[in-house]
Amino acid sequence: MHYEGNIIRPPSEADSILLQVTVGCSRNKCTFCGTYRGERFRIKSDEVIREDIRFAAACCRRQRRVFLCDGDALIVPQPRLAAILQAIRTELPWVTRVGAYANAKSLNLKRPEELAELRALGLGILYMGLESGDDETLRRINKGAGSEMMIAMGRKARAAGFKLSLTVLLGIAGRERSEDHARATGRVLSAIDPNYVGALSLMLIPGTPLHAEWRAGRFPLLEPAEMLAELRTMFAETHLSQGLFHANHASNYLPIKARLPRDKPAVLALIDRALGGGVALKPEYLRAL
Repeated sequence: MHYEGNIIRPPSEADSILLQVTVGCSRNKCTFCGTYRGERFRIKSDEVIREDIRFAAACCRRQRRVFLCDGDALIVPQPRLAAILQAIRTELPWVTRVGAYANAKSLNLKRPEELAELRALGLGILYMGLESGDDETLRRINKGAGSEMMIAMGRKARAAGFKLSLTVLLGIAGRERSEDHARATGRVLSAIDPNYVGALSLMLIPGTPLHAEWRAGRFPLLEPAEMLAELRTMFAETHLSQGLFHANHASNYLPIKARLPRDKPAVLALIDRALGGGVALKPEYLRAL
């Protein structure tokens, strides 16, 4: 495989064939993210992508899923992306699902009929970083889209038949807007009604603008109990028809895995016990991105 730069993928794609079709992220301006700092975004050549697909056909016959790296493969122009998916279907007929990252910009660029075409060609799940449903927080972290755009694009993906996984960040609003962030994020998640929600706890990355703000004393990093209280409010405000809400990433202080609405009372009771000191939180040295 011809990998370049940082290769990232969702935790659920750990056993997938990682096919890199872009280098970097098409936005690459979020203040908290250091993954692609200094990396100029570009789409890899069709020749290299096809060579990697042929390699996967020869060497990856036990892996039944493909994930298109890197930060936003959905931004690839429609004819090229459709051709990549068709090549995967032809060369890797045992593959049952293809996944990719998406953002509001790339979803907005795709017409509904184009998304339907990609869905028919095997693209089955999209991963989207919501981070927050609070417009002021989204502006501060330079996300590039407000809450209503996030709702519209999330619904657009769902209407096209994709499974949708949204990521939110605990602590990203700081202390002043923690409550607003938690409630607004619950509202946006409920409006989109994704299949999966992954709540991560903010960990500051040296070299990012947000890390610089923290060092200058302009951004407070929440204490574990504050992070947990924010999670409780966000979880309580999130109403999914039949989605999974995960907060079991390595960065989280209290691992949670819940199917909504069934598990909501039990999970709220667990968080309350943890806030009261009855459940031990993950020690700092065990947390990681």
